[in-house]
Amino acid sequence: MKHIVAGIITVCLAAALQAAKPLEMMPQEQVRIGGHLGNRMNACYEHWVKRIDPQYLVEPFKSQTHTNDWQTEFWGKWMLGAVPGARYAGDEAMKARITASVKSLIATQNPDGYIGNYTKEARTGGPWDIWGRKYTMLGLLQYYDMSGDETALKAAVRVADNLMTEVGPGKKDIFRVGAYHGMASTSVLEPMVLLYNRTQDKKYLDFANYIISQWKEPEGADLIGKALAGIHVGDRFEHPKTWWTFENGMKAYEMMSCYQGLTELYRVDPQPDYLKACRMTAEDIFATEINAAGSGSACECWYHGRARQQIPTYHTMETCVTTTWIKYCQTMLALTGEAKYADWLELAVYNALLGALKADGSYFAKYTPLEGVRFQGEDQCGMTINCCAANGPRGFVAVPESIVMRGEDALYVNLYAESTVKTALPASSHKITLTQKTAYPETGTVTITVAPEAAAEFTLNLRIPGWSKETVIKINGKALNDITPGTFKSVRRTWNAGDTIEAAFDFRGRILAENNHVALMRGPIVFARDVRFNDGNIDRAGDFVGVENGYIALKPATGKPDSVWMAVAVDMVQGTTHEGEEGKARPIGFCDFASAGNTWDLSSYYRVWIRQVLNVTNSPYRSYNVTP
Repeated sequence: MKHIVAGIITVCLAAALQAAKPLEMMPQEQVRIGGHLGNRMNACYEHWVKRIDPQYLVEPFKSQTHTNDWQTEFWGKWMLGAVPGARYAGDEAMKARITASVKSLIATQNPDGYIGNYTKEARTGGPWDIWGRKYTMLGLLQYYDMSGDETALKAAVRVADNLMTEVGPGKKDIFRVGAYHGMASTSVLEPMVLLYNRTQDKKYLDFANYIISQWKEPEGADLIGKALAGIHVGDRFEHPKTWWTFENGMKAYEMMSCYQGLTELYRVDPQPDYLKACRMTAEDIFATEINAAGSGSACECWYHGRARQQIPTYHTMETCVTTTWIKYCQTMLALTGEAKYADWLELAVYNALLGALKADGSYFAKYTPLEGVRFQGEDQCGMTINCCAANGPRGFVAVPESIVMRGEDALYVNLYAESTVKTALPASSHKITLTQKTAYPETGTVTITVAPEAAAEFTLNLRIPGWSKETVIKINGKALNDITPGTFKSVRRTWNAGDTIEAAFDFRGRILAENNHVALMRGPIVFARDVRFNDGNIDRAGDFVGVENGYIALKPATGKPDSVWMAVAVDMVQGTTHEGEEGKARPIGFCDFASAGNTWDLSSYYRVWIRQVLNVTNSPYRSYNVTP
């Protein structure tokens, strides 16, 4: 075991050195996405983000009478989806609404700098006050980055300065005044580092380092130490006697929020242990918690969910967990340039995130289980919104930012979708347009047209998904060699306008087999049975027929339900031998996970994992399992 850990540490250190200059994410204005993914993004923006009245979200800040709720997170979360959404859409009317809400929020700021809804006495006693201040600062900074309005930056500075008069060296310990071993409060690390980036005021960097020291306290989260020790995220704390309290350290969303802050600190203070801890945690989350649909958690906590995903659980795949995992993968992709993070991001977006969005784009499910029924979560804190509905749009923000990233003299094509990206390389200022024509992931073929303003030499890195064991890449009709799944295929050449890349990925049906259950995938999509196919009891045990080396032939589905995006059929045998039923093979319909259950009622009851009783004779192929 020690030599394995040592090997991981060596790899991590090498990557840390490699990542001295992280990849740059793409500004929203430079990207356009079409196809099904673009349509879903647009539906979310038009029917949910724009439907929210931001002035309603400002109301809680006007009354500082609360002691124990999280009302003040909603405005900041909305801003983190609305500002990039408006930039992506070029929506000047929306930008004006955002500006008005920022002015209304700043008008609630106390003379001492506080913005929030807690009483003065409860500010460092209530579990969610600092968490709310974090989202307030993030929202103000998001607006500042869009508008350049110094008023917003000054307001965020005053919020931070006020916080530092209440917690810090010689004052209250910040980790003791937040839920979940202080992870809720110490996740304020992220905006503190972002403030340092924008002001270059060292006191914010000092406070960030203070937060790191707080994690090392006896009751602190010890997020760096436990990560470096290789402790699984589901084992880092004792099972709590009371769930929603300080003693519950397995809270997934809050834990990842802290690591997101640590990634930002690493950008300005590149200590190898910071990136190593973030990397080891991300890899452990994927290896032990992330399920076939790309997300995880039960009752909002880590629970070794990957090995237990066939067991129905309560409150599975909280949307806050999904969006935060997507953001974490995006950041790790930019820091390391490793293709696996794009694989994980893509899996979460196409399955868990799209699955959480209502069919008309008007709301997000709070939880998205692998079987059963989806539904709208409860309203929270006396408002007509909840944490996940506010947070869901943030997951879509990562798509235009991540579809292509750029290095000093290279472009990285991370995601495949109908799209156009216009950018320039920092090293040469070459203006380049990349256009993808594709129905991916309905099909596995993608055509990319490269159009530099003038002939230019640079490197184009094409992600080869880890699940694509047989990939063909052609440039101007000539096939490339040495294509390895789970890596980037780097092509350095002089590119001319009109150069064309053709990619054909491995879109055979793949079988997942674990714990006497089987499931079906193709490309990045996990499929599910849905009662709307009306082809048998979906809870009944069965087996796929015709599996060869983990692959299975897919057929056209009959009786495709309304509002389903993708549908396929495979030969299955249903029935159990102990019931005296040998069963006969027949085509059974499956739809993409995001479409399954999208009526949000029992009329689209669905299931991903099917209990296996007849045994698949070939070796199972765990396509989504990338060993850390």
